[in-house]
Amino acid sequence: MFPLLPLARSSGYATKDQESQSPSKQGSRASFASLPTELHLMIAKYLTYPDALSLKFTSRHFFYLVDTGVRLKVAWLMERRSLHLQCPNDRGCDLRTDLRFCRGSVKLLMQRCREHIECESRPGLGCLVFGTAACAHKRSLGQRCRRWLRSRLTTELWWFLLALLPVCLGCLWMAEMAFWQR
Repeated sequence: MFPLLPLARSSGYATKDQESQSPSKQGSRASFASLPTELHLMIAKYLTYPDALSLKFTSRHFFYLVDTGVRLKVAWLMERRSLHLQCPNDRGCDLRTDLRFCRGSVKLLMQRCREHIECESRPGLGCLVFGTAACAHKRSLGQRCRRWLRSRLTTELWWFLLALLPVCLGCLWMAEMAFWQR
């Protein structure tokens, strides 16, 4: 599980260089993937559907190990409904496979959750991602305005506003000229 220090050739003890390493450097080689499969299964049981889906697609080992079946999807939808959060309400929500389930609005809901947008939409509930009393990822007013502008202003509207700018400047220039001609 944890890497052992290699033994010196002659004495059977670790060398001074290896002993001088801090314990954090010695244990840094251990990773989540190096844990036994039983622990992976125990951890995966406590994951919500979006987290289990993310873990499932990290490697081939986890793809076959992590279960993202119908029960987990329904539990996630019921949890969202109990918190009065947005749920997919279209008939296109297919629970059979992950690919079919994540089409359309479910993909958008998981993105909103990841970006802590739902924490802002439901004040008083705290952080819905980490389950804490307050969301530490609260965005500033400037960030919220930029996101709103990106989502509301399409390319065509940007071109319209860009074309409107010279018209407004021309009107200001004409008003200035009329003022000076008096």
